[in-house]
Parts: sequence; C-alpha cells; structure tokens
Amino acid sequence: MKYMLLLADDPELAASVDQAEMMQEYFAFSQRIAESGEMVAGDALHANTTASTVRTRNGSTTVTDGPFAETKEQIGGVYVVDVPSLDRALELAAMIPASRTGSVEVRPVMEFS
Repeated sequence: MKYMLLLADDPELAASVDQAEMMQEYFAFSQRIAESGEMVAGDALHANTTASTVRTRNGSTTVTDGPFAETKEQIGGVYVVDVPSLDRALELAAMIPASRTGSVEVRPVMEFS
C-alpha cells in the first residue's frame, strides 16, 4: 500500500541542529528506501515564503502569497512509499529527521482503478 509521509518542521528547532548533518541523514534515508524498493517518490520543497495559496469561493478566485494556514510548523517535503503495512510506514516516518524537529504525517494514498 502507498503512504504519503508529509514532512513538517518547526523552523526554530530545525535551526538548532547542524544543517549539513541533517541533510546527510535525509540523503542516507532516501538512498536506503530507494534501495529497498519502498520509495515511490520524494521531494523537498522551497521555503514557505515562496508558496502561493489559491482559494475559490462563490465563483471568485483569490491568490495570496504564503502558506495555506498560520502554523508554527512548515511543510518542507514529502515522500511517497509503497510498503506492506501502516506499521512499516510509521517505522519509516520515525527515521526521518523531521520527526525530531517537527512532525511527519502518515496518510494512505487513495488509488483509483
């Protein structure tokens, strides 16, 4: 089953760790799940200051700069994994550095036939 692992970091906590070391951990994790065949996709995102948010209400569309909500944690990337169980997806999520400086949301991917 495919799961999305959505990475959200607390910028203050993330700033308190060695960034080069954290990036090495991300690269090692990515390589590990690629080699195991569990990785479907994964990407990092630019800072939330580069985001645009689109809302359509009553036929009117507005575009605003920035993330969709005021929140302390900021979405920084995503992995999509294909694993046999939710337990394995949760194990992988716990290995991601963002789990120590923010959170990793684990959500099943809906597949349409």
